[in-house]
Amino acid sequence: MFAPKAILVPTDFSEYSDRAIKEAVDIAAQNNAKIYLLHVVDQLQQCAIDYCIPVETMMKVQSDSEKEAARKMQEEANKILQSRKIDVAFDVKSGTPYEEILKEQQERKADLIVIASHGRTGILKSLLGSVAERVMREAKCPVLLVR
Repeated sequence: MFAPKAILVPTDFSEYSDRAIKEAVDIAAQNNAKIYLLHVVDQLQQCAIDYCIPVETMMKVQSDSEKEAARKMQEEANKILQSRKIDVAFDVKSGTPYEEILKEQQERKADLIVIASHGRTGILKSLLGSVAERVMREAKCPVLLVR
């Protein structure tokens, strides 16, 4: 029987990601596994069509986004620790979400990724593609897709 010891859980702080975290916590509790929470802040584009944001403004927004994400990640970790005695670590990265998730899986040697099937919706999902789909296709370990 498969018994993961290191579970990577990417989150975008949506209700869908909350469900994935809950599943990961249950699996971790059953297998005495460690959970690695990960949030990836999309890198901002400086220019769009015919307008460019000043570099200083872009860097400030990026920095603020990363700080807020770290605060939310700490809250998520605290919620897990209050409910179960599970080893939890978290990280906030900046970049392309699916690429950073796959890098984190390799770095942490995660043997399971638990990811929500939905994040962005509507036109954004169509234009940007599904992060979960890319992770499922390219991951070097099993992926549990949570609806």
